[in-house]
Amino acid sequence: MATAKPVAPVPLPRAAAYPRILPLRLPRRQRAGISRASPPPATCSGDAGGELPARLQPNARRPLWHGGGFSLGVDLGAARTGLAVGRGITQPRPLTVLKLRGQKLELMLLDVAQQQEAGELIIGLPVSADGRETPQSNKVRSVVGRLAVQAADRGLRVYLQDEHGTSVDALHYMISRGVKKSARDDKSDAYAAVMILDRYFSSSGQGAQIVLPRQQELQDKLIAKPRQDAEI
Repeated sequence: MATAKPVAPVPLPRAAAYPRILPLRLPRRQRAGISRASPPPATCSGDAGGELPARLQPNARRPLWHGGGFSLGVDLGAARTGLAVGRGITQPRPLTVLKLRGQKLELMLLDVAQQQEAGELIIGLPVSADGRETPQSNKVRSVVGRLAVQAADRGLRVYLQDEHGTSVDALHYMISRGVKKSARDDKSDAYAAVMILDRYFSSSGQGAQIVLPRQQELQDKLIAKPRQDAEI
């Protein structure tokens, strides 16, 4: 069972260009560099120059009348993971903080996404001030790679979003909202997830990287058009 601490929703101000993200199949040069002994479960790509199928477009790029639903923001931590939820027309709001690790955390994230009717998970990727990835980035990518496989099986998309500075932004925002110092530690991870979502939506998903499972059948499952979108 998760040890979760609910956080009261708070409105957050926000602002809109989005690159092409991904050709579905991994580039030849990238496939060649993968060890056959233990291939990663998923591949992640940014502005790879390929046209992204409509069903893989992030919600930040979708009009609400065409499937632009809810998104679950995730601030992954070594011991605590903050969650927030948002939609293009609404401000992101903090949900809770989970104190889980490993497979229990991964399954809980997917369960919460479905409970919140979110079609995608936006997960913060730690980077340095100059945009370079860090050892922590590799740890997050490892978790997200496994998560993307399970998510695709449920029809959920997974994206990585630069989270540099979101923890500091979350602290400043809590202070500006009058959150007491004694309560900030318990709420900071959920508010960091709010900031990740806010950055994602305010930039229309610019810089978000989709993470796809390597199995073609799981990719096909993500691309399959849901019945409710068929006549839009």
